[in-house]
Amino acid sequence: MNPLQPDTLIKNPNSRPLVCSVTIACRAAELWKIVGQFDRFDAFIPALSCIEMTGAGVGSLRKKFFHDGNVVVEQLNSYDAQNMQMTWTTIYNTLGVARLWAAMRVESIGPNHASATWTIMAEPVDASDALGFEQFIRTFAESALNNVRLLLA
Repeated sequence: MNPLQPDTLIKNPNSRPLVCSVTIACRAAELWKIVGQFDRFDAFIPALSCIEMTGAGVGSLRKKFFHDGNVVVEQLNSYDAQNMQMTWTTIYNTLGVARLWAAMRVESIGPNHASATWTIMAEPVDASDALGFEQFIRTFAESALNNVRLLLA
C-alpha cells in the first residue's frame, strides 16, 4: 500500500476570464461598501435568501443559499480593502459549476465616479453546454452589478 500524499479537489478553472463591469456616479469607497463585503452579496443579489459565514477574513467560508434551493460554498482567497479588491473560489455548489474562481475590484474614476469589475473564470460540470453556461454566468454577474447601480442611484 502506498503512503497517503497531500492532495486536493480544489483546482483553478482553465477557462477564459469573463469580465463584467459597471460605472456608477459615486465615490469608490461607497461602491466598495457594497461589492467589497464578502459576507453581504445578498445586498445586491436578490436570488440569495441568506449567507452563512464560517470564520472571518482570508480563508473564511461563505455559504450562499438561493431562494430556488441551490447552495454555493466559497472560500475567500485574498482581500485588500485599501486597494479595494478580493478573490474567491467555489468549493461546492449545486449549480452545475465544476470550478470557479472570481475577483471583484473597485476603482475610482475621478472624484465622483467609480467602477466595479467582476472577473469570473468558470467551467461547467457538463462541458457540452459551454456556451449556455457562459451566458448563465454573464447574465448572473451583469444582473447583480445592475442591482448595485440601482442601489446607488
